[in-house]
Amino acid sequence: MLRPRITPCLLVQDKGLVKTVGFSGGKYVGDPINAVKIFNEKEVDELIILDIGATTRGDGPDYRMIEHIAAESRMPLCYGGGVKTVDQVETIVGLGVEKVAMSSAAIADPPLVAQVAEKMGSQSIVVVLDVKKRRFGGGYEVRTHNGRTKTGRSPSELAAELEGHGVGEIVLNSIDNDGRMEGYDLSLVREVREAVNVPMTVVGGAGSLSDVGELISEFGIIGAGAGSLFVFKGIYKAVLINYPSAAERDDLIRERLAQA
Repeated sequence: MLRPRITPCLLVQDKGLVKTVGFSGGKYVGDPINAVKIFNEKEVDELIILDIGATTRGDGPDYRMIEHIAAESRMPLCYGGGVKTVDQVETIVGLGVEKVAMSSAAIADPPLVAQVAEKMGSQSIVVVLDVKKRRFGGGYEVRTHNGRTKTGRSPSELAAELEGHGVGEIVLNSIDNDGRMEGYDLSLVREVREAVNVPMTVVGGAGSLSDVGELISEFGIIGAGAGSLFVFKGIYKAVLINYPSAAERDDLIRERLAQA
């Protein structure tokens, strides 16, 4: 039975875990392998790991790091960062990763998604859309390279195009809400959700399980991704890897799906 997923989204930079705010900064929060071990024990629904330095440096995927993470992970794993080709996707899947996330390469060349889907299956390919509110004229714009490069594309139109090329999932990431822990941008989610039928995971802004619950109440079967929520604890944001228990997740999902 399909159910909403509650998914930690971890950012890697220079082989360490970091947490950004508005895609800026990058507070060191620990070792990725240690975080994977803790999330294993907490039986998380799925784990997303994104190497945010790879594309901006022009690097390819760090296969050695991916291999170590995949070998340690006992949960479904999605990896992204520096992925530009079908062969790279095939290599990463061969290392034990269930889903591979692309961003700038797929956004620049959406037919690339079809090539990956044909060879590896749609379920293996995810595209991350990093989205920022337009300063003038309203609406939203997809950006790449850690939010530095404007594409001129709206997330809903681009998501629909990617769906047409066989993308298996869209990860929708709000640059404006990133790390602020003040709730998801539900207007952005609604705009993209109305444009596509493929699975979606939303990232950017979750500060509590209530925010996760609000997303599920509004959109039903959807992925609720979060970074700060699962690596910080308390008002002073002490670094502490955490995740709700199975009973807490079940109660939250049951209650919120009843409201959807």
